[in-house]
Amino acid sequence: MSAADLPPVRTIAEKVHPAFPEEAEVFAERLRLYAAGCLVFRQGAAIVGYALSHPWRALDPPALNSQLGMLPRHPETYYIHDIALLPELRGSGAASMAVARMLAQAGKERLATASLVAVNGSADFWGRHGFRKTALDKIRDATFARKMRGYGNAAAFMVRRL
Repeated sequence: MSAADLPPVRTIAEKVHPAFPEEAEVFAERLRLYAAGCLVFRQGAAIVGYALSHPWRALDPPALNSQLGMLPRHPETYYIHDIALLPELRGSGAASMAVARMLAQAGKERLATASLVAVNGSADFWGRHGFRKTALDKIRDATFARKMRGYGNAAAFMVRRL
């Protein structure tokens, strides 16, 4: 992904995740902070999907539509922020390819886990890639609970050991 890709990436986000809007600055900051975790899918010259990920803190998903400020000096997990594909790319294997690329990047960072918040009924997809739901009732942190509410009632925090 490059800075020139950000307008079509945001357009895809608005189409794929209308219930989870994020400002353009969120995408620009992720690219600036960790370009190695920002991917785009192209069909010819058109961008038809993207993926965002970065090293982060365990059990601390970023709040929806929030900037990070900076990456942690000692990250504990590889956080997968989003994979969004336009309908014409779904079923092509592109999402699984993105997961493989992001997990390979997590391996380069020597992180023990990858984590994410599954939305839009995607928990089964993530489960097929080795992610497991975390029992949220065991996490009694008010900040964590507030962040998760921002992703909707059906959201699931998931972790995969690497």
